Amino acid sequence: MASTETASEDHGTPTAHRIAPGWDGDLAELDPHGTPGYTGDKQDGKARLAALDDELDELQERLYAQHHGQDEGRSVLLIVQGMDTSGKGGIMRHVVGAVDPQGVDITAFKAPTDEERAHDFLWRIRPRAPRPGMIGVFDRSHYEDVLIHRVHGWADEAEIARRYRAIIDFEQELADAGTVVVKAMLHISHAEQGERLLERLERPDKHWKFNPGDVDEREHWTAYQEAYTAALRATSTPQAPWTVVPADRKWYARIAVQQLLLEALRGIDPQWPAADFDVAEQTARLRATMEP
Repeated sequence: MASTETASEDHGTPTAHRIAPGWDGDLAELDPHGTPGYTGDKQDGKARLAALDDELDELQERLYAQHHGQDEGRSVLLIVQGMDTSGKGGIMRHVVGAVDPQGVDITAFKAPTDEERAHDFLWRIRPRAPRPGMIGVFDRSHYEDVLIHRVHGWADEAEIARRYRAIIDFEQELADAGTVVVKAMLHISHAEQGERLLERLERPDKHWKFNPGDVDEREHWTAYQEAYTAALRATSTPQAPWTVVPADRKWYARIAVQQLLLEALRGIDPQWPAADFDVAEQTARLRATMEP
């Protein structure tokens, strides 16, 4: 199928910040308010998001049709990480929500239960890896177990390093099994997070989204930025690279993540499976039931 990327071609393609293996940069060097690769404004971005929905939807349906129900086959895992209010929910609604829900498996990982804590940190993650034909989405993920633990000192440097290696091995296993791993870190500024939290307090319809613990975690902002930098450096690999997505502008973050999903699915290039029955014979049988 030819690309339907026509609504905003003149404005470029949102690239975000692709983190190359061996990157030794710093998250602080990347502008959370930028729109790398894209010169359009908010309205242009919204038009682009809508214009590409159909292609994303068809590619997902083809992936599902070709590989669903098989023991082996292709799949996609979208990992979305970011500070509180960085826009993860908007990605779920406006990007992932554009495709058929039967072909998507979204997991929002919360604080581990007592049973989960009794096992290795990947124990609860592995069963949620996408099956063939599926797009799996992790709304937060196994990276919480290196980020939060590093910030709060719940694990020492040796343990954090062990977890980095375990993550790399796990993501390599996924890639070897046919899963395209897409990792997006939604990069929001300290100021923008403050405004979004304040909005949740000022609007009664958003009080349900506010958690006093968000303010507590905000006090560790610098430590979290350092933890993200360390994780990006340690775990951006050829088989599972990170992309840092500027998230101060919600509309840009959405088209950037949509672009990442499109690229993953275009790379797989799923095809409609051939019929395993005689089409002409079944057409004749059906028409016979339609005769008066």
